[in-house]
Amino acid sequence: MAPRGLSAEEKRVKLLEIFHETKDFFQLKELEKLGPKMKGIVSQSVKEVLQGLVDDGLVQADKIGSSNFFWSFPSQRGAMMQTRLAAVRETQAAHRTQLAELRAAIDAEKAARPESEERVASLARLAAAKKELSELEGELAKYGACDPVKVEEKKRAVMLAKEAAVRWTDNYVLLLSHFTRQSIVDPAEIKKYLGVDDEYEDIC
Repeated sequence: MAPRGLSAEEKRVKLLEIFHETKDFFQLKELEKLGPKMKGIVSQSVKEVLQGLVDDGLVQADKIGSSNFFWSFPSQRGAMMQTRLAAVRETQAAHRTQLAELRAAIDAEKAARPESEERVASLARLAAAKKELSELEGELAKYGACDPVKVEEKKRAVMLAKEAAVRWTDNYVLLLSHFTRQSIVDPAEIKKYLGVDDEYEDIC
């Protein structure tokens, strides 16, 4: 059975151990050689693991000349943890202050609205009114096209359509009369020419 490979976290821990045990400075090529020998880390993964440690602030990096050097000391991790702990405590204190302010605001609101029979009754009436409104809106939605607002909109649309139709028929009558007088032509001939059948009826 082949030995199990190291997990990503195990590689991070073991690469850090190289720094902390040796307390030395290294270049990437050196770590790629020491990783497999000292800690069983595959050399091809050293660069990626190292970059992750640098990104997390667990390993320091600096360029000297044309070479990049990496280092990390045990005390460095402790200092970083202390910094994180201080930040967490500061955040915790801010949250506690905010919580205290919210509780004080709630208490103030409660004091401004003392419980009484009248207030309880008013709240009950408000809740009942909201429930009734919700039920009425639901019932109104069932009627769909019979919604008073929609009915009114349709009435308005019909009225506008009728007004437009009356204008067009009035214009037709005026034009028919004009052509009849000017051309001395039988109105029936003009209607036939315009394609107006006998069912046409003026809108009053």
